[in-house]
Amino acid sequence: MTRSVLFVFGTRPEAIKMAPVIERVRDHDGLRAVVAVTAQHREMLDQVLELFGIVPDFDLDLMRDRQLPEEVLARAVTALSALIRDTQPDIVLVQGDTTTTLAGALAGFYAHVPVGHLEAGLRTGNLASPFPEEANRRLVSQLAALSFAPTRHAADRLLAEGADPASVIVTGNTVVDAVTEVATRAATLPPELAALVSGERRLAVVTLHRRESWGEPLEQACLGVRDVLDAVSDLVVVLPVHRNPVVSEVVERVLGDHERAVLTDPLGYLEFVQLLKACTIVLSDSGGLQEEAAALGKPLLLLRETTERPEGAEAGTLKLVGTDRSAIARETQALLSDADAYRAMSEAPNPFGDGRASERIVAAIEEFLA
Repeated sequence: MTRSVLFVFGTRPEAIKMAPVIERVRDHDGLRAVVAVTAQHREMLDQVLELFGIVPDFDLDLMRDRQLPEEVLARAVTALSALIRDTQPDIVLVQGDTTTTLAGALAGFYAHVPVGHLEAGLRTGNLASPFPEEANRRLVSQLAALSFAPTRHAADRLLAEGADPASVIVTGNTVVDAVTEVATRAATLPPELAALVSGERRLAVVTLHRRESWGEPLEQACLGVRDVLDAVSDLVVVLPVHRNPVVSEVVERVLGDHERAVLTDPLGYLEFVQLLKACTIVLSDSGGLQEEAAALGKPLLLLRETTERPEGAEAGTLKLVGTDRSAIARETQALLSDADAYRAMSEAPNPFGDGRASERIVAAIEEFLA
C-alpha cells in the first residue's frame, strides 16, 4: 500500500530544507510525495524549485504585495484545508517556522491528519525575536505528531516542554544534506562576482533582512559593516539586498556609495552557495545561514541579539555579535586579524548534522505510517 506524504512550504529556505526529503520520498516504493506550495516568496521560491527539479502538484500562489503575516496565515489555512480534504494525505510535513509552516500544521490538525515538523525544537525563549518565527515554531510543536529535531539540544527543548518522547526524533538538519550536495555543482557567477571570487582580496558575505532588525538595529548593522570596510583595506563585502524596501532603502543609503561594498540583487541558491564557498567570513542575521556556513567551514558573526541555534556558538562555528555598530566592527576586525581564532572557527566541527538527515526522516515516517 502506497502512503501519501503532503509537503507544504512557501519560502526559499523551506524549499531548500524540504528538497532532500522530497527526493528520498520519491525514491521510496511505499511512499508518494505530493508537493503544495503557497508561494509566500514567489520569485525566490521558484529559483529553488527549478534548482532541485521540483514541480509542485499544487501551487496556491498566495503571494500579495506588502502582505502581512496574518493575511498570509488566513489565506493559507483556508486554501490548505480545502486541499487536504480533497487529497486526503496520510501525513502533512511542514518545515521550520514560517507563516506557511503554521498554516500547514493548523490545516492538518483541523483535518485530523498527522503533522510532521522538520527542524523542530528551535527556541530563543523570546517571542519577539525572531518575530513571528519564535511563536510559529512553538505553536507547531503543540500540533505535531512527529517532531524531527535537528540536534540533541533541540530535542531536549521539546521534551522539557512536555513532548511525547516517542514523537521526537533527532535527525540532523536537512540543510546540511542540501548545501553539501549543491556545493558540488558548477555555477556561473555574474562577471562582477566572478572577478571578486578569483581576486586576491578577502571576501565577506553579508545578509540582513530580519523583521526585528528593521529600523535602528538595521541602520547600526550597516554602519558597522561600513566601519569594517574602512578599517580593513583588503576586504570586499558582497551583500545580496533583500527586496523589501524597508531593508533595501537603508542598505543602499548606508553602503551604496562605498567602493568595496558590492550590493547585488538576490542570488539564486546555486550562485549563493558558490559565493559562500569562496568567502572568508559571513556576517548575517539569518537563521539557516548559521547552519550553511558551519557546513562549509565559514566563520559566521551573527548580527542578532538572540539565536535559536546555540549549538553553533557552543561548537565555535558562530559568534553572537548583535547589531551594535562598534561591536560589529570590533569583532569582525579581531577575527580577521587573528589567524588562530579564525582557524578555530573555520575548523570547528559542524554541530548541525552529517548530511543524512533526510534518510532518518523518511525512515521515521515509514515506521510511523506502518
